[in-house]
Amino acid sequence: MNYMELTDFEMNRLEEIGKEIYSGKWSNDALVQLIALAGDFLNLKTIPEYSKENNMSYNGVKNFRNIINIFGIKFVIDNE
Repeated sequence: MNYMELTDFEMNRLEEIGKEIYSGKWSNDALVQLIALAGDFLNLKTIPEYSKENNMSYNGVKNFRNIINIFGIKFVIDNE
């Protein structure tokens, strides 16, 4: 797992959640809800979706917004 620039608290929580997930304490349904919650908080949108909603060009979004690659799909994070 790539921890980038996380606090000690964040790293510890991710490690604990990871252990719980791999030990079977989390159901698939709960994991989907966790992903949806995080995506909602981050206001994740694909680049085309974000560009259309914000009347921007694809390249404008790609070059001037916070882009993250998740599972091979590029998303814009816009929760500020």
